Amino acid sequence: MKNSITVFGTGYVGLVTGICLAELGYKVCCVDVVPQKIAMLKEGKSPIYERGMDEMLKNNIAAGRIVFTTDALEGIKHGDFIFIAVGTPSAADGSADLRYVFEVAESIGENLDHDAIIVNKSTVPVGTGDKVRAIISKALEKRNIKVTFDVVSNPEFLKQGDAIQDFMQSDRIIVGANSEEALNKMRELYKPLNANIVTMDIRSAELSKYAANTFLASRISFMNDIAILAEKLGADVEAIRQGVATDPRIGPHFLLAGCGYGGSCFPKDVKALIKMVEEQSLDGKLFRAIENINDKQKELLFRRLEKHFKGDLKGKVVALWGLAFKPHTDDMRDAPSRTLLELLWQKGVKVQAYDPVAMQEAQRIYGDRPDFILCKDAASALQNADLLMIVTEWDEFRKFDLDIIKKALKNSLIFDGRNIYDPEKMQKLGFDYYCIGRRFGRV
Repeated sequence: MKNSITVFGTGYVGLVTGICLAELGYKVCCVDVVPQKIAMLKEGKSPIYERGMDEMLKNNIAAGRIVFTTDALEGIKHGDFIFIAVGTPSAADGSADLRYVFEVAESIGENLDHDAIIVNKSTVPVGTGDKVRAIISKALEKRNIKVTFDVVSNPEFLKQGDAIQDFMQSDRIIVGANSEEALNKMRELYKPLNANIVTMDIRSAELSKYAANTFLASRISFMNDIAILAEKLGADVEAIRQGVATDPRIGPHFLLAGCGYGGSCFPKDVKALIKMVEEQSLDGKLFRAIENINDKQKELLFRRLEKHFKGDLKGKVVALWGLAFKPHTDDMRDAPSRTLLELLWQKGVKVQAYDPVAMQEAQRIYGDRPDFILCKDAASALQNADLLMIVTEWDEFRKFDLDIIKKALKNSLIFDGRNIYDPEKMQKLGFDYYCIGRRFGRV
């Protein structure tokens, strides 16, 4: 095999995968059904925000290592490894919607004319690999084409904002396959990364992604519940976090209390795992609790605002810092900001919002409306606002001059959903400072 690579899907996972594999020296063809995205990519413009993406994209286009097309046939003929990296959004019942995965599988079966490895990079429920194999086999049989192909599960573990680094310096690569030959080919493909490659069967690999993301989500929900308890008992969740994180069996990651998790992975993967558990007639109380705690946490800032003003919010003006679900991304999927915005609007509140990179995405989602003003910078969002609410922990918010905040706001009132300031200091400066689980903050 000459190791030419095709990637179906130029969303977050597909584009990062394609560009990083091109950076390793492979010839990559990325396929997408959206002509506007492909046109942008051909011009060296990324449709998603990711640190380091634009430069790497332009360099690999210039070097001739990556091309973009809407032609599925072109992509299939190109690839010795054909990655399926299309979206698997949540269906109405919480299960993963696999229509796009199956559409790609059908296209592969209808056009494949050479031996290939089919790599499921999309996050898919257990058993999807078997279904993809069956779809391709049926189409090949109908065409009376005899080629050899293997289906492999290769789940992604990319953190938005650090995805390129995560790919190029992977802490582990999970590969699930049911043949040693396919495993060996995947080991060879990823050899340039010098990463720890963990091999297993396809079904175990598929479940490993859901297990990892749900476990990380559970840590967040756990600390958020501890934060609420800490408030009731007069304890400080930050001190508790430090005490817990120094236990080597636990470690420091995903233990920050806040206003809930969002993004493209945790919410939908927890939902999909709950659905899988239900389909097997199992209990799954823990997984449902993780989701329920997070749903409540996203409403926490609003409930405290409502309590502060005794329900009288109509006509208030809120400065909102942060729209993306986390720093270093423009992704607003299931972001806490969206829950907050929609609750505020229901009560007649006007919002003046700023985010360093997610403004265009917010405009795309909500369009023009008189109660939603997108501001040019953080300072502009404060002007004539009654109070400040913070939902994304961008560094520029941490470093912002507190005197400017105090002078700009009509009230020295802050609802901080990410605990970015020291509550004792804020109290001494005369702020009415609501945070989550901190000893000196308002709750």
